[in-house]
Amino acid sequence: MKLRKQVTVCGGAIFCVAVFSLYLMLDRVQHDPARRQSGGNFPRSQISVLQNRIEQLEQLLEENHQIISHIKDSVMELTDTGAVSPSGHLPFRSANGSWVLPCFVNVTECRVCFVPYQQMNQLHLIWLSSVIGVWKQGFDITYEPDEWDNEPLQVFVVPHSHNDPGWVKTFDKYFTDQTQHILNNMVVKLAEDPRRKFIWSEISFFSKWWETADVYKQEAMRKLILGGQLEIVTGGWVMTDEANAHYFAMIDQLIEGHQWLEINLGITPRSGWAVDPFGHSATMPYLLKRANLTSMLIQRIHYSIKKHFASTRSLEFMWRQAWGEWTGASDVFRFFFFYSDALFQDMRTCFITSRSLSPPPPSLSFHRAQLLLDQYRKKSKLYRSKVLLVPLGDDFRYDKALEWDQQYINYQKLFDYMNSHPELHVQAQFGTLSDYFDAVYKAYGVPQGSRPGDFPVLSGDFFAYADREDHYWTGYFTSRPFYKSLDRVIESHLRGAEILYSLAVANARHAGMEGRYPVTDYALLVDARRSVGLFQHHDAITGTAKENVVIDYGTNIVNIVIINAAHFLVMKNKEFYRFYQTEPFLETDDRRATQDSLPQRTLIELDPSGPRYLVLFNPVEQERLCAVTVLVNTVKVRVLTEDGQTLPVQLSAQWSSATQMSATFMVRLPPLGLAVFHLYDSADSPMTIRSDTLLRMSGRGASARALDPLPVRSQPADSQTFYISSQALTLGFSGTTGLLESIKRKDDPQEVKVQIQFMIYGTRPSKDKSGAYLFLPDGKPKPYNQKEPPAVRVVEGPLFSEVVAQYQHFQQTVRIHNVPGVDGLSVDITTMVDIRDQTNKELAMRLVTSIQSGDVFYTDLNGFQVQRASCVDRKI
Repeated sequence: MKLRKQVTVCGGAIFCVAVFSLYLMLDRVQHDPARRQSGGNFPRSQISVLQNRIEQLEQLLEENHQIISHIKDSVMELTDTGAVSPSGHLPFRSANGSWVLPCFVNVTECRVCFVPYQQMNQLHLIWLSSVIGVWKQGFDITYEPDEWDNEPLQVFVVPHSHNDPGWVKTFDKYFTDQTQHILNNMVVKLAEDPRRKFIWSEISFFSKWWETADVYKQEAMRKLILGGQLEIVTGGWVMTDEANAHYFAMIDQLIEGHQWLEINLGITPRSGWAVDPFGHSATMPYLLKRANLTSMLIQRIHYSIKKHFASTRSLEFMWRQAWGEWTGASDVFRFFFFYSDALFQDMRTCFITSRSLSPPPPSLSFHRAQLLLDQYRKKSKLYRSKVLLVPLGDDFRYDKALEWDQQYINYQKLFDYMNSHPELHVQAQFGTLSDYFDAVYKAYGVPQGSRPGDFPVLSGDFFAYADREDHYWTGYFTSRPFYKSLDRVIESHLRGAEILYSLAVANARHAGMEGRYPVTDYALLVDARRSVGLFQHHDAITGTAKENVVIDYGTNIVNIVIINAAHFLVMKNKEFYRFYQTEPFLETDDRRATQDSLPQRTLIELDPSGPRYLVLFNPVEQERLCAVTVLVNTVKVRVLTEDGQTLPVQLSAQWSSATQMSATFMVRLPPLGLAVFHLYDSADSPMTIRSDTLLRMSGRGASARALDPLPVRSQPADSQTFYISSQALTLGFSGTTGLLESIKRKDDPQEVKVQIQFMIYGTRPSKDKSGAYLFLPDGKPKPYNQKEPPAVRVVEGPLFSEVVAQYQHFQQTVRIHNVPGVDGLSVDITTMVDIRDQTNKELAMRLVTSIQSGDVFYTDLNGFQVQRASCVDRKI
């Protein structure tokens, strides 16, 4: 079969399949002796017809290639005109060298379906490649020796050392073993020659070194920075992950790093540096531009996109946000480069480690300089400008003095040789990231951060990342989900603590009580911010660090600040305020026995002697009407507001205990405000309502029973759909699985199919398996099954209704509230998963709907924006 033609033509799904089917049919005819007989199913006349049709299709294919070749130049230059092909897609070069239209692929069939980026007119680029490797999928590069005669090549070699704040080792272990030595050597070795340059990005490590360094080292380091030999790039507390991190935490760790730099060094970073996150989000350039950075550099994008960018000389581009399409106000000059493992076609010239530091013979200097210059020239052919950046570094490099000497002395010898021979038309030197960007802007005669005239403009994100074959780095999106959830919880607590602390300090100053309120809590906030910032590292929140490296947030630190501030603010007469560090006045509603345990609600024990007080805080800037659930020890519950108004309360069983109840009530909270509620042990409140609970069990386990003190009805499970309703919604559930099947709005006669399914993925038997980084399934997912039918609880009441399906490896709760307004349209789905007894298995929740969205779907980017994407199923 001529499968190559079928693969490279992607003008339409039916067309592709038709070509493939005809070739397949012809092959079967030609290789089946029985059917070649005149009496077979395929007479020779029919074979002739098939051959004629194939010839017609081949002619169409050739015309298609000619059309693409005709539009290739105008499209692939990616100029500001935004010209596109008639099909509306960007063409690209296939593995066999022909220019073809992008083809979306069924991810379950070929696992090559992704939307890496969009051009300024929202075009999607999809690249198909069967080649393997990092730069092995590249191409030969040639050049003419006189290309730089009129404009010499400028080369900036940028030494750097990427320091992960926790990965195989812990943060402190890395600092002790390697990072402190890198920074100590930096102070000495950069000072030996003013031509030497270096860049540094991780402020978490830098601040720790600064605190341990004496004043002489600090002053020497400050001199190197102010003199331009050392540049601080990005300036974040860490090099943040860009896929799992929330934009609040991304901003917060950036602020923490920038504030440290401002306070201790009086500097502000100019350029961004992101060489190790596993894919890149469009949120990051937007945040950096708002932080007054004008340029940035990225590294990890899909290997086929690397090849595409290189082949079209699009490695330098302006990255535009989706909402900035016309104005360009969000543009950031983004530069992409190949890291040291894919730097040159000749890998021998990548990193100089010769032990000989004495001047080599002239002939040897000439040979080495020519070899290195040849690689520089070839790499420059991938870019539009004649200014080239060459990285010189890797993880935790330059931790030994010898390595500094080997790299700097040997490279400087080669630079000196190149620069002393004008006929080579090159100026090579060590440089920083800003040195490179400044040279590019100067070469094009544009201000910093402005777009050079012929640079392409792109928008979108660079997910999912793959480094070879179909090895997509999507496992880290779900690795260690517990810590990803905990991260969001702590972020919200931290934000609440900052707001409450600020309000409490302002109130204390207004009341003339600065000395009475513990302003030292600010130090606790700083520690908490740095702990949360450290967890945004691309080997922390991703789940790719070793087990012993997982970081303890310092949850209790944040809670102490919240408790102290809330205590001060709710007191009417603040003269009676006392700060008790060992015995806090308030307790938080949920507690964690350890940093890796699930939260447990605090039991509010009510008795007739008097009320218990509940303080609620609204950390958002709008008034909120929301449902609040607390754990109590009695069914006789009465809830009052501060002004004595009784609130409706719905009681439901707490299944982990027969004596504890969940009490749910609706509250209205002021913006950025605190509200106090009184809880009584009182049986005379008609506003307290008990939930109606139905337990659906398998036939042999069903029986009438009661969970004292709340009654529970029980009935045998059947296959009939059952429903729960609120004022706005009706949800349908499978009688067999207990899982959601449909949603219907009360004001809409149409029922929407929304079926929840749980699936199991296995992993491949090969050496490379699904794990913390990769998602490598062994095929299509299989439905999750267990021998015993699930236990299903149906709880209904005036404030909320819910269905809880209990399986061996997960428990799912689907709840709806009777809340007036928009909130009443929400469906809360909570899934607790425990698959610790499974090996090489992945549990996935699938939503099957009747929504006709075509091939369009949307993905979240950092809780900040939504990215439109598309993936058309197509088998090849």
